[in-house]
Amino acid sequence: MNSPAIETFPDADAWAAAAAARLTESLADAVAAEGRAVFAGAGGSTPSPVYARMARADLDWSKVTTTLVDERYVPETSPDSNAALMKRTLLTGPASAARFLPLYSPSVTVDRAAAEASKALAVEGGRLDAVLLGMGEDGHICSMFPESPTLKTLLTPDLKPAVYGVPAGRDGLAPPQERLSINLPYLVGARRVVLALTGAAKRAVFEREATGDPRIHPIAALIAAKVPLEVLWTEAV
Repeated sequence: MNSPAIETFPDADAWAAAAAARLTESLADAVAAEGRAVFAGAGGSTPSPVYARMARADLDWSKVTTTLVDERYVPETSPDSNAALMKRTLLTGPASAARFLPLYSPSVTVDRAAAEASKALAVEGGRLDAVLLGMGEDGHICSMFPESPTLKTLLTPDLKPAVYGVPAGRDGLAPPQERLSINLPYLVGARRVVLALTGAAKRAVFEREATGDPRIHPIAALIAAKVPLEVLWTEAV
């Protein structure tokens, strides 16, 4: 397996601008070719400056559907909601014309909510045109956590693209609450996937995880499955 080159940027502004430009380019290409596009993004603090730049892009946002790569099983009124974060940072200005497709729904169980999200994404064509990923210091992407009972299923490359419920970790393991996550096949079939990393610690984690077992290490799984991955890094945090 050949790990993708880590592209280094001198500061956070250049890093965020490059990520935003690549993602919006892929969305524009999809709109031109198909008349519509689908973007999926990560939560957390790292993507916010990328979203702020994407929101100002000269793009026909009315033809773009936005969603998340993962979500905590909480309503948008919760401070932990990734949907609320995306609406504050990406779906503003010109990008407010985009349609938002949530992963969370107030279903009886997280698995039922995952099934509903899977159906909704399938209606959008079942393919992601641009994806922004982040990575935790434990090596997780999306909600693909070490030791999670759903990890191997999420990392199985020959399943259909789908959303899965992720249980809360036990005995102090992550995640602390139930989540929803897209699976690896969604990333395999994407037009472009940008992994945005900041800080020396995250770079070291990526380099270590890239050589891991793709059955249980998400970064290694991306590489083994030949996800169209671009890794953008800046030392600034």
